[in-house]
Amino acid sequence: MKGAYLTLPIARLAERWLSEDKDPETRGQIERLLAANDEDTLEKLLRNRIEFGTAGLRARMEAGYSRLNRLTVITASQGLAAYVAKAVEGAQQRGVVVGHDHRHNSAAFARLTARAFLRLGFHVYFYPGLGLTPEVPFAVKRLGAACGVMITASHNPKDDNGYKVYWENGAQICPPVDEAIARSIGENQLMEQESWDEDGVEADPNVEDVTQRMMDAYFDAAAGGLAADREANSRTELRYVYTPMHGVGAPFATRMLAAFGLPPFVPVPEQMNPDPDFPSVAFPNPEEKGALDMAKHVADAQGVGLVLANDPDADRFAAAEKQPDGSWLAFTGDQLGTIFAAAVLAMARRAGISDERVAMVNSTVSSRMLSVMAQAEGFRYADTLTGFKFMANELLALQRQGFFVGFGYEEAIGYMIHDHVLDKDGVTALAVFVQLAAQLHAQGKSVADYLEEQYARYGYFVSANS
Repeated sequence: MKGAYLTLPIARLAERWLSEDKDPETRGQIERLLAANDEDTLEKLLRNRIEFGTAGLRARMEAGYSRLNRLTVITASQGLAAYVAKAVEGAQQRGVVVGHDHRHNSAAFARLTARAFLRLGFHVYFYPGLGLTPEVPFAVKRLGAACGVMITASHNPKDDNGYKVYWENGAQICPPVDEAIARSIGENQLMEQESWDEDGVEADPNVEDVTQRMMDAYFDAAAGGLAADREANSRTELRYVYTPMHGVGAPFATRMLAAFGLPPFVPVPEQMNPDPDFPSVAFPNPEEKGALDMAKHVADAQGVGLVLANDPDADRFAAAEKQPDGSWLAFTGDQLGTIFAAAVLAMARRAGISDERVAMVNSTVSSRMLSVMAQAEGFRYADTLTGFKFMANELLALQRQGFFVGFGYEEAIGYMIHDHVLDKDGVTALAVFVQLAAQLHAQGKSVADYLEEQYARYGYFVSANS
């Protein structure tokens, strides 16, 4: 397909786009560029197709084959649906899970994705409202679906969006599946008028709104497997500030904390509601310098010593703690990984799971401290290539060998603490962290004290990120 017309002169390629695109906004963008004879911008937008990889699609939202827009979402969905129908036995009956976050166009992209699967006879498990990324892999696994699609760009800038794909096992796709899907997308470019129909998706008899059923199951699974002592949790005097960074996390965090029996957070009012323009932060990533400043100001004003955050789609988690000298310690991704690993091992022991049965993984770009912990304590450790797609599949392989799936993490503040979600899950991580902080608070300790205890036991490790 690329050779068929992406080698055309740019004016003819623009005409080709206009013959295919039914979206007035993106059509208008190309028409204005044509009228201005802006060939350089047209080349950037139209000459190359957006590439599908293990992360699915992620790009700026604007016109063109190289960007994310209604046309490229439709063609990607057509190709994905065609491949899944061919590659997964009983795919149409098993269905596809589709969800979306709060970004501009996310709801429309999700409905167009559902429409493409409906046209090939799939049952669609749909989350029509704003959702967190972990809801899709959770539902794929729980429902035994053939695949899942989450429309999100996580903590990217406001003008970006993305298309994240989960395979039938509930984990993100790995090679060579991504390459096969990319070929299928190239083979399924023809769009019918019906492909553009966003209306009426929820009313289709093959669409099932699974929001309440799956969310009930999600919170029950996390709290049932990880809440240590709800009564003790409810008695804590620990106070903490939380921000969802203008994302979707607040209602999910509220419910998860309640499921663990933990007291509610102190909110950052300006950042609590979903806002796709992220007005109070330069970059909606809690790792970025200054991203937690507003939360720290709230904490300082209210005499609170702990600040917690999710990124906008609530699959990542960040934390900072006030130190005795009044400064704030922002825990790195690796430090949080060490804290969670120690906490998960302690929880497994309390549950009667022997160290030898516990499995933990991290990626090759993350700290080696987890490896040293495994050598000292006797649990199974593996490192993988970068990405939760590799870590989740490694943990699944270990689970099939009889290991207990304990923990997986990557230094980019992503944590998988239970096998109910085979991807990073910031809301579950939040509740587990608050539970640990509450336990430490009752002992007169801080989280920083707990981290120092791990260093004293296993040695000091330093991470340097450029």
